Amino acid sequence: MPWCLYLTHPEVSIDPSVPVPEWRLSEIGRERVLEAWQAGFAADVGSVVSSGERKAVETGEIFSEGYAVPLHVRPDLHENDRSATGFLPPDEFEKTADRFFAEPEASIDGWERAIDAQERMVAGISKMLNEVDDGEPVLFTGHGAVGTLLMCHLMRASISRSYDQKRGGSWYRFEKDWLHTRAGRNLGWTEL
Repeated sequence: MPWCLYLTHPEVSIDPSVPVPEWRLSEIGRERVLEAWQAGFAADVGSVVSSGERKAVETGEIFSEGYAVPLHVRPDLHENDRSATGFLPPDEFEKTADRFFAEPEASIDGWERAIDAQERMVAGISKMLNEVDDGEPVLFTGHGAVGTLLMCHLMRASISRSYDQKRGGSWYRFEKDWLHTRAGRNLGWTEL
C-alpha cells in the first residue's frame, strides 16, 4: 500500500520580533534534520511536500535536495493560525495550546479552531496526494499541532493533546488510503 511520512520541523530560532511563520531552523534543528536525512528513514520518497512556513520549508529542502526529489510547497498545510495572539511566552503558549486541543470547536483567544485546522489539513493533503503518482511514497514536512490533528483524523480518534509529539522533529508513517478509511490504529510519534 502506498505510504506517507509526516515529519515536524525540529528546533527553531525563536525571535518574538519576527512573525512565527518566518522563524528559521536553529543550528541544532538543522543538525537533527541532516542526521535524519543521512539515516535514510525517508530514502524511498518520491516527493517532499512542505508547509509554506520557513522552518518547514527548510526541513523539506534538506530531504528534497538530499534525495534529489521534487519539493512542493503548500501554503494550506501551515500550522494552526495563531496570529491573533502572536508570540506567547512558553508557559502561556502551553496553556493556550492545552485549551486549543481540549475545546476543538472553540476559537481560543482568536486562534483557528482545531476542527477547522484539521479539516484544512486533511483536504490539503488529499489534494496533494491526487497530484502525485499513486504508488509514490511522500514525505510531508510541517508542524506539531496540525500533525497531531491529522493523526487524530487518521485514527478516527477525538481531537486530544494526548496524541501530541513530545519534541519537535518527530514523525509518523501512514497509509495513503487512511485519509478516507480512517483505519490507522495506534499511530505514534518517533523522534528524529
